[in-house]
Amino acid sequence: MPTDPLPDWILAVRREIGDNVGAAREWRELSQERLGELTGLDRKTINRIEQGTHGTIIDHLVLLAHALDVPRADLVG
Repeated sequence: MPTDPLPDWILAVRREIGDNVGAAREWRELSQERLGELTGLDRKTINRIEQGTHGTIIDHLVLLAHALDVPRADLVG
């Protein structure tokens, strides 16, 4: 990470991405467990991403967008 603690704007973007992932998951009527199965990510990781407490890597975003059948840009705003 570039700085510790992270700047507030990074944390805000992280929360926005988490909100977008959660909204897309709910729209698809998927549980966190099922989304985890579709992506190969642990349910706890899905939860941390949605809560904005986990720094999402690009690979995770690509997997999530694919499993949710949404454009990647929809997740990052």
